[in-house]
Amino acid sequence: MSGPFLLGLSLAGRRVVAVGGGAVTARRVTDLLAEGAELEVVAPELVPGLRALVESGEVSWTPRRYAGAADLDGAFLVHTATGDPATDRRVAADAEARHTFCVNAGEAAAGSAQVPARADVATPTGDVRIAVHAGGDPRRAAGVRSSLVDHLTSGVVDLRSHRPHGGWVALVGAGPGEEQLLTRRATTLLAAADVVVTDRLVPQAVLARLPETTRVIDVGKQPLHHPVPQEEINRILVEEARRGRAVVRLKGGDPYVLGRGGEERAACEAAGVRVEVVPGITSAVSVPAAAGIPVTHRGVARGFTVVTGHEELPGLPTGTDHTLVVLMGIAGLRETAARLVAAGRPASCPVGVVESGWTAQQRVTLGTLADIAERAEQVGVASPAVVVVGDVVTLAHAWPAKGVGRGAVA
Repeated sequence: MSGPFLLGLSLAGRRVVAVGGGAVTARRVTDLLAEGAELEVVAPELVPGLRALVESGEVSWTPRRYAGAADLDGAFLVHTATGDPATDRRVAADAEARHTFCVNAGEAAAGSAQVPARADVATPTGDVRIAVHAGGDPRRAAGVRSSLVDHLTSGVVDLRSHRPHGGWVALVGAGPGEEQLLTRRATTLLAAADVVVTDRLVPQAVLARLPETTRVIDVGKQPLHHPVPQEEINRILVEEARRGRAVVRLKGGDPYVLGRGGEERAACEAAGVRVEVVPGITSAVSVPAAAGIPVTHRGVARGFTVVTGHEELPGLPTGTDHTLVVLMGIAGLRETAARLVAAGRPASCPVGVVESGWTAQQRVTLGTLADIAERAEQVGVASPAVVVVGDVVTLAHAWPAKGVGRGAVA
Protein backbone atom coordinates (compact mmCIF):
# COMPACT_ATOMS: atom_id res chain seq x y z
CA MET A 1 0.00 0.00 0.00
CA SER A 2 1.42 3.34 -1.03
CA GLY A 3 0.67 6.14 1.33
CA PRO A 4 2.10 8.81 3.59
CA PHE A 5 5.26 8.17 5.55
CA LEU A 6 4.12 8.10 9.18
CA LEU A 7 6.33 10.46 11.17
CA GLY A 8 6.02 11.94 14.63
CA LEU A 9 6.35 15.72 14.62
CA SER A 10 7.46 17.82 17.57
CA LEU A 11 5.32 20.95 17.36
CA ALA A 12 5.95 22.39 20.81
CA GLY A 13 6.62 26.11 20.46
CA ARG A 14 6.29 26.00 16.68
CA ARG A 15 3.86 28.09 14.64
CA VAL A 16 0.89 26.32 13.06
CA VAL A 17 -1.69 28.10 10.91
CA ALA A 18 -5.27 26.79 10.74
CA VAL A 19 -7.44 28.19 7.96
CA GLY A 20 -11.17 27.95 8.62
CA GLY A 21 -13.25 28.50 11.73
CA GLY A 22 -15.56 25.51 11.88
CA ALA A 23 -15.95 22.38 13.96
CA VAL A 24 -13.26 20.42 12.09
CA THR A 25 -10.72 23.18 12.75
CA ALA A 26 -11.81 23.33 16.40
CA ARG A 27 -11.07 19.63 16.91
CA ARG A 28 -7.70 19.82 15.21
CA VAL A 29 -6.71 23.02 17.06
CA THR A 30 -7.50 21.35 20.37
CA ASP A 31 -5.22 18.43 19.44
CA LEU A 32 -2.41 20.74 18.32
CA LEU A 33 -2.62 22.84 21.46
CA ALA A 34 -2.17 19.67 23.51
CA GLU A 35 1.12 19.17 21.65
CA GLY A 36 2.28 22.68 22.60
CA ALA A 37 1.93 24.28 19.17
CA GLU A 38 1.46 28.04 18.76
CA LEU A 39 -1.80 28.41 16.84
CA GLU A 40 -3.16 31.11 14.59
CA VAL A 41 -6.61 30.74 13.05
CA VAL A 42 -7.50 32.60 9.84
CA ALA A 43 -11.28 32.76 9.38
CA PRO A 44 -14.03 35.39 9.24
CA GLU A 45 -16.14 33.59 11.86
CA LEU A 46 -15.44 31.06 14.62
CA VAL A 47 -17.49 28.33 16.22
CA PRO A 48 -17.97 28.84 19.99
CA GLY A 49 -15.22 26.38 20.92
CA LEU A 50 -12.63 28.24 18.88
CA ARG A 51 -13.87 31.62 20.08
CA ALA A 52 -13.39 30.48 23.69
CA LEU A 53 -9.77 29.54 22.92
CA VAL A 54 -9.20 32.95 21.38
CA GLU A 55 -10.76 34.72 24.36
CA SER A 56 -8.57 32.73 26.74
CA GLY A 57 -5.46 33.76 24.84
CA GLU A 58 -4.52 30.22 23.82
CA VAL A 59 -5.07 30.89 20.11
CA SER A 60 -4.55 34.01 18.00
CA TRP A 61 -7.17 34.98 15.40
CA THR A 62 -7.03 36.81 12.09
CA PRO A 63 -10.73 37.64 11.54
CA ARG A 64 -11.00 37.51 7.74
CA ARG A 65 -10.90 35.12 4.83
CA TYR A 66 -7.65 33.57 3.64
CA ALA A 67 -5.69 36.29 1.79
CA GLY A 68 -2.80 34.36 0.31
CA ALA A 69 0.63 32.86 0.96
CA ALA A 70 1.64 35.65 3.32
CA ASP A 71 -0.83 34.24 5.86
CA LEU A 72 1.41 31.18 6.12
CA ASP A 73 4.62 33.05 6.97
CA GLY A 74 6.73 31.23 9.54
CA ALA A 75 4.42 28.21 9.75
CA PHE A 76 5.86 24.73 10.28
CA LEU A 77 2.49 23.16 9.52
CA VAL A 78 -0.73 24.34 7.89
CA HIS A 79 -4.23 22.92 8.37
CA THR A 80 -7.07 23.99 6.11
CA ALA A 81 -10.76 23.20 6.59
CA THR A 82 -12.76 26.10 5.18
CA GLY A 83 -15.56 24.07 3.62
CA ASP A 84 -14.72 25.60 0.23
CA PRO A 85 -12.69 23.12 -1.88
CA ALA A 86 -11.20 25.86 -4.05
CA THR A 87 -9.91 27.79 -1.03
CA ASP A 88 -8.54 24.64 0.59
CA ARG A 89 -6.67 23.70 -2.61
CA ARG A 90 -5.26 27.24 -2.83
CA VAL A 91 -4.00 27.03 0.76
CA ALA A 92 -2.43 23.64 0.03
CA ALA A 93 -0.74 24.95 -3.13
CA ASP A 94 0.64 28.01 -1.31
CA ALA A 95 1.99 25.78 1.46
CA GLU A 96 3.60 23.47 -1.11
CA ALA A 97 5.33 26.41 -2.78
CA ARG A 98 6.81 27.37 0.60
CA HIS A 99 7.93 23.79 1.34
CA THR A 100 5.50 23.69 4.29
CA PHE A 101 3.47 20.58 5.00
CA CYS A 102 -0.30 21.05 4.76
CA VAL A 103 -3.27 19.00 5.93
CA ASN A 104 -6.27 19.48 3.66
CA ALA A 105 -9.14 18.20 5.80
CA GLY A 106 -11.67 18.38 2.97
CA GLU A 107 -9.57 16.51 0.40
CA ALA A 108 -6.81 14.49 2.02
CA ALA A 109 -5.07 13.61 -1.25
CA ALA A 110 -4.72 17.30 -2.11
CA GLY A 111 -2.56 17.98 0.94
CA SER A 112 1.04 17.05 1.60
CA ALA A 113 0.27 15.72 5.09
CA GLN A 114 -2.50 13.58 6.58
CA VAL A 115 -3.57 13.10 10.19
CA PRO A 116 -3.90 9.44 11.20
CA ALA A 117 -6.49 8.10 13.61
CA ARG A 118 -4.74 8.38 16.97
CA ALA A 119 -5.06 7.30 20.57
CA ASP A 120 -2.93 7.39 23.70
CA VAL A 121 -2.92 4.33 25.94
CA ALA A 122 -1.55 4.79 29.44
CA THR A 123 0.55 1.80 30.53
CA PRO A 124 2.55 1.43 33.75
CA THR A 125 5.78 1.78 31.79
CA GLY A 126 4.71 4.90 29.91
CA ASP A 127 2.14 6.07 27.41
CA VAL A 128 1.81 4.28 24.09
CA ARG A 129 0.62 6.34 21.13
CA ILE A 130 -1.24 4.55 18.36
CA ALA A 131 -1.46 6.08 14.87
CA VAL A 132 -3.34 4.36 12.03
CA HIS A 133 -3.51 5.36 8.38
CA ALA A 134 -5.88 3.32 6.23
CA GLY A 135 -5.36 4.49 2.67
CA GLY A 136 -7.31 7.69 3.12
CA ASP A 137 -10.39 6.02 4.68
CA PRO A 138 -10.82 7.79 8.04
CA ARG A 139 -13.67 5.54 9.23
CA ARG A 140 -11.65 2.38 8.68
CA ALA A 141 -8.63 3.97 10.33
CA ALA A 142 -10.72 4.92 13.37
CA GLY A 143 -12.11 1.39 13.61
CA VAL A 144 -8.66 -0.19 13.48
CA ARG A 145 -7.40 2.34 16.03
CA SER A 146 -10.17 1.46 18.46
CA SER A 147 -9.50 -2.26 18.02
CA LEU A 148 -5.81 -1.74 18.79
CA VAL A 149 -6.69 0.19 21.94
CA ASP A 150 -8.94 -2.68 23.03
CA HIS A 151 -6.15 -5.15 22.34
CA LEU A 152 -3.57 -3.21 24.35
CA THR A 153 -5.92 -2.82 27.31
CA SER A 154 -7.22 -6.40 27.20
CA GLY A 155 -4.45 -7.88 29.31
CA VAL A 156 -3.39 -10.16 26.45
CA VAL A 157 -0.43 -8.03 25.38
CA ASP A 158 2.70 -8.36 27.53
CA LEU A 159 3.46 -4.75 28.50
CA ARG A 160 6.45 -5.47 30.71
CA SER A 161 9.67 -3.60 29.98
CA HIS A 162 12.68 -2.09 31.69
CA ARG A 163 11.67 0.40 34.39
CA PRO A 164 14.40 3.00 34.78
CA HIS A 165 12.50 4.67 37.61
CA GLY A 166 12.09 1.60 39.78
CA GLY A 167 9.19 -0.64 40.69
CA TRP A 168 5.63 0.17 41.59
CA VAL A 169 2.59 -1.33 43.30
CA ALA A 170 -0.98 -1.30 42.04
CA LEU A 171 -3.82 -2.26 44.37
CA VAL A 172 -6.32 -3.70 41.90
CA GLY A 173 -9.91 -4.67 42.56
CA ALA A 174 -10.78 -7.92 40.77
CA GLY A 175 -14.53 -7.57 41.20
CA PRO A 176 -16.90 -10.34 42.35
CA GLY A 177 -15.24 -13.21 40.47
CA GLU A 178 -16.37 -12.85 36.86
CA GLU A 179 -13.39 -11.92 34.71
CA GLN A 180 -15.55 -9.88 32.32
CA LEU A 181 -16.19 -7.46 35.18
CA LEU A 182 -12.54 -6.44 35.55
CA THR A 183 -11.81 -2.88 34.50
CA ARG A 184 -9.61 -2.11 31.51
CA ARG A 185 -7.06 -0.52 33.80
CA ALA A 186 -6.91 -3.75 35.82
CA THR A 187 -6.14 -5.86 32.75
CA THR A 188 -3.55 -3.35 31.51
CA LEU A 189 -1.70 -3.45 34.84
CA LEU A 190 -1.83 -7.24 35.00
CA ALA A 191 -0.21 -7.37 31.54
CA ALA A 192 2.64 -5.22 32.88
CA ALA A 193 3.15 -7.05 36.18
CA ASP A 194 6.25 -8.99 37.17
CA VAL A 195 4.62 -10.13 40.42
CA VAL A 196 0.93 -10.67 41.24
CA VAL A 197 0.05 -10.94 44.94
CA THR A 198 -3.39 -12.50 44.91
CA ASP A 199 -6.36 -13.38 47.09
CA ARG A 200 -8.34 -16.61 46.77
CA LEU A 201 -11.49 -14.92 45.43
CA VAL A 202 -10.06 -13.45 42.22
CA PRO A 203 -11.02 -14.88 38.79
CA GLN A 204 -8.73 -17.86 38.29
CA ALA A 205 -8.92 -17.58 34.50
CA VAL A 206 -7.16 -14.22 34.76
CA LEU A 207 -4.25 -15.77 36.64
CA ALA A 208 -4.10 -18.67 34.20
CA ARG A 209 -3.48 -16.29 31.30
CA LEU A 210 -0.54 -14.50 32.90
CA PRO A 211 2.84 -15.05 31.22
CA GLU A 212 4.78 -17.98 32.66
CA THR A 213 7.45 -15.59 33.86
CA THR A 214 4.97 -13.64 36.01
CA ARG A 215 5.38 -14.75 39.61
CA VAL A 216 2.12 -15.33 41.49
CA ILE A 217 2.17 -15.12 45.29
CA ASP A 218 -0.99 -16.47 46.93
CA VAL A 219 -1.75 -14.76 50.22
CA GLY A 220 -5.42 -15.72 50.25
CA LYS A 221 -7.26 -15.73 53.54
CA GLN A 222 -9.93 -18.28 54.36
CA PRO A 223 -12.49 -18.20 57.16
CA LEU A 224 -10.67 -18.58 60.49
CA HIS A 225 -7.41 -19.21 58.66
CA HIS A 226 -5.06 -16.37 57.73
CA PRO A 227 -1.76 -18.05 56.76
CA VAL A 228 -0.13 -14.78 55.66
CA PRO A 229 -0.61 -11.92 58.17
CA GLN A 230 -1.38 -8.47 56.81
CA GLU A 231 1.98 -7.14 57.98
CA GLU A 232 3.71 -9.80 55.89
CA ILE A 233 1.62 -8.89 52.83
CA ASN A 234 2.64 -5.25 53.28
CA ARG A 235 6.28 -6.30 53.50
CA ILE A 236 6.05 -8.39 50.32
CA LEU A 237 4.58 -5.49 48.35
CA VAL A 238 7.23 -3.03 49.49
CA GLU A 239 10.16 -5.43 49.09
CA GLU A 240 9.20 -6.55 45.58
CA ALA A 241 8.72 -2.96 44.40
CA ARG A 242 12.03 -1.86 45.91
CA ARG A 243 13.69 -4.55 43.83
CA GLY A 244 12.44 -2.73 40.74
CA ARG A 245 9.51 -5.02 40.03
CA ALA A 246 6.01 -4.19 38.87
CA VAL A 247 3.65 -5.53 41.53
CA VAL A 248 -0.11 -5.98 41.26
CA ARG A 249 -1.96 -6.69 44.48
CA LEU A 250 -5.06 -8.40 43.07
CA LYS A 251 -7.92 -8.32 45.56
CA GLY A 252 -11.45 -9.65 45.32
CA GLY A 253 -14.13 -6.99 45.03
CA ASP A 254 -12.84 -3.48 45.69
CA PRO A 255 -9.60 -2.81 47.59
CA TYR A 256 -11.25 -0.21 49.81
CA VAL A 257 -14.56 -1.90 50.66
CA LEU A 258 -14.00 -3.82 53.88
CA GLY A 259 -10.60 -4.90 52.61
CA ARG A 260 -7.13 -3.88 53.69
CA GLY A 261 -6.33 -1.74 50.69
CA GLY A 262 -5.94 1.41 52.76
CA GLU A 263 -3.35 -0.27 54.99
CA GLU A 264 -1.42 -1.58 51.99
CA ARG A 265 -1.40 1.82 50.32
CA ALA A 266 -0.19 3.47 53.52
CA ALA A 267 2.61 0.92 53.89
CA CYS A 268 3.79 1.56 50.32
CA GLU A 269 3.66 5.33 50.70
CA ALA A 270 5.55 5.19 53.99
CA ALA A 271 8.28 3.21 52.22
CA GLY A 272 8.45 5.67 49.33
CA VAL A 273 7.03 3.16 46.84
CA ARG A 274 4.90 4.46 43.99
CA VAL A 275 1.39 3.06 44.42
CA GLU A 276 -1.82 3.22 42.40
CA VAL A 277 -5.32 2.15 43.41
CA VAL A 278 -7.68 0.68 40.82
CA PRO A 279 -11.28 0.34 42.03
CA GLY A 280 -13.12 -2.91 41.53
CA ILE A 281 -16.81 -3.76 41.45
CA THR A 282 -17.60 -4.48 45.08
CA SER A 283 -19.34 -7.75 45.90
CA ALA A 284 -21.50 -5.82 48.37
CA VAL A 285 -23.51 -4.46 45.44
CA SER A 286 -22.72 -6.79 42.54
CA VAL A 287 -23.36 -10.16 44.18
CA PRO A 288 -26.89 -9.24 45.33
CA ALA A 289 -27.47 -7.85 41.82
CA ALA A 290 -26.49 -11.22 40.33
CA ALA A 291 -29.43 -12.70 42.25
CA GLY A 292 -31.79 -9.94 41.17
CA ILE A 293 -31.56 -8.02 44.45
CA PRO A 294 -30.96 -4.26 44.15
CA VAL A 295 -29.58 -2.81 47.36
CA THR A 296 -31.85 0.20 46.82
CA HIS A 297 -35.15 0.38 44.96
CA ARG A 298 -37.67 3.17 44.66
CA GLY A 299 -40.49 2.64 47.10
CA VAL A 300 -38.70 -0.26 48.79
CA ALA A 301 -35.31 0.92 50.12
CA ARG A 302 -33.64 4.33 49.90
CA GLY A 303 -30.32 3.43 51.51
CA PHE A 304 -28.03 0.58 52.48
CA THR A 305 -25.22 -0.20 54.90
CA VAL A 306 -22.31 -2.58 54.38
CA VAL A 307 -20.77 -4.34 57.40
CA THR A 308 -18.76 -7.47 58.13
CA GLY A 309 -19.99 -10.40 60.13
CA HIS A 310 -16.77 -10.45 62.15
CA GLU A 311 -17.58 -7.50 64.38
CA GLU A 312 -20.37 -6.25 66.58
CA LEU A 313 -23.03 -4.66 64.42
CA PRO A 314 -23.12 -0.89 64.80
CA GLY A 315 -26.32 1.00 65.51
CA LEU A 316 -28.32 0.73 62.30
CA PRO A 317 -31.77 1.77 61.14
CA THR A 318 -34.15 -1.00 62.17
CA GLY A 319 -36.72 -0.52 59.44
CA THR A 320 -36.92 -3.16 56.74
CA ASP A 321 -36.73 -0.35 54.16
CA HIS A 322 -33.02 0.10 54.98
CA THR A 323 -30.91 -2.62 53.37
CA LEU A 324 -28.13 -4.29 55.34
CA VAL A 325 -25.38 -6.08 53.40
CA VAL A 326 -23.17 -8.38 55.46
CA LEU A 327 -19.85 -9.56 54.06
CA MET A 328 -17.94 -12.49 55.58
CA GLY A 329 -21.03 -13.22 57.64
CA ILE A 330 -21.76 -16.93 57.22
CA ALA A 331 -20.00 -18.22 60.34
CA GLY A 332 -21.91 -15.81 62.54
CA LEU A 333 -25.20 -15.77 60.63
CA ARG A 334 -27.31 -17.09 63.50
CA GLU A 335 -25.88 -14.56 65.95
CA THR A 336 -26.27 -11.72 63.45
CA ALA A 337 -29.93 -12.53 62.86
CA ALA A 338 -30.59 -12.70 66.59
CA ARG A 339 -28.87 -9.36 67.25
CA LEU A 340 -30.82 -7.63 64.49
CA VAL A 341 -34.12 -8.89 65.90
CA ALA A 342 -33.06 -7.85 69.40
CA ALA A 343 -32.21 -4.39 68.05
CA GLY A 344 -35.70 -3.92 66.64
CA ARG A 345 -35.89 -5.46 63.19
CA PRO A 346 -38.95 -7.69 62.80
CA ALA A 347 -38.29 -11.41 62.71
CA SER A 348 -40.24 -11.49 59.44
CA CYS A 349 -37.67 -9.24 57.71
CA PRO A 350 -36.60 -10.93 54.43
CA VAL A 351 -33.03 -12.26 54.14
CA GLY A 352 -31.13 -13.56 51.14
CA VAL A 353 -27.78 -15.36 51.08
CA VAL A 354 -25.97 -15.39 47.74
CA GLU A 355 -23.10 -17.86 47.49
CA SER A 356 -20.36 -17.66 44.84
CA GLY A 357 -22.02 -14.79 43.02
CA TRP A 358 -21.33 -14.41 39.30
CA THR A 359 -19.95 -17.92 38.99
CA ALA A 360 -21.41 -21.17 37.69
CA GLN A 361 -21.75 -22.27 41.32
CA GLN A 362 -23.97 -19.36 42.34
CA ARG A 363 -26.73 -20.35 44.73
CA VAL A 364 -29.36 -18.28 46.53
CA THR A 365 -30.96 -19.16 49.85
CA LEU A 366 -33.98 -17.14 50.95
CA GLY A 367 -35.66 -16.77 54.29
CA THR A 368 -36.34 -14.34 57.12
CA LEU A 369 -34.40 -13.28 60.18
CA ALA A 370 -36.40 -15.90 62.07
CA ASP A 371 -35.33 -18.88 59.99
CA ILE A 372 -32.44 -17.95 57.67
CA ALA A 373 -29.79 -19.55 59.89
CA GLU A 374 -31.64 -22.86 59.94
CA ARG A 375 -32.29 -22.77 56.19
CA ALA A 376 -28.62 -21.98 55.51
CA GLU A 377 -27.47 -24.86 57.70
CA GLN A 378 -29.89 -27.27 56.01
CA VAL A 379 -28.43 -26.63 52.55
CA GLY A 380 -24.83 -26.24 53.69
CA VAL A 381 -24.27 -22.60 52.82
CA ALA A 382 -20.54 -21.78 52.73
CA SER A 383 -18.26 -18.85 52.02
CA PRO A 384 -17.82 -16.87 49.88
CA ALA A 385 -21.30 -15.51 50.33
CA VAL A 386 -23.07 -12.19 50.77
CA VAL A 387 -25.99 -11.78 53.15
CA VAL A 388 -28.68 -9.23 52.31
CA VAL A 389 -31.26 -8.15 54.88
CA GLY A 390 -34.29 -6.02 54.01
CA ASP A 391 -37.39 -5.71 51.87
CA VAL A 392 -35.30 -5.57 48.67
CA VAL A 393 -34.74 -9.32 49.03
CA THR A 394 -38.33 -9.84 47.85
CA LEU A 395 -37.18 -8.55 44.45
CA ALA A 396 -34.83 -11.51 44.03
CA HIS A 397 -35.29 -13.62 40.91
CA ALA A 398 -36.12 -16.64 43.08
CA TRP A 399 -38.42 -14.96 45.61
CA PRO A 400 -41.76 -16.84 45.60
CA ALA A 401 -44.90 -14.97 44.65
CA LYS A 402 -46.37 -15.67 48.07
CA GLY A 403 -44.43 -16.20 51.25
CA VAL A 404 -40.94 -17.60 51.60
CA GLY A 405 -39.96 -20.58 49.50
CA ARG A 406 -38.14 -23.75 50.32
CA GLY A 407 -34.74 -22.21 51.06
CA ALA A 408 -32.10 -23.28 48.56
CA VAL A 409 -32.73 -22.00 45.07
CA ALA A 410 -30.31 -22.73 42.24
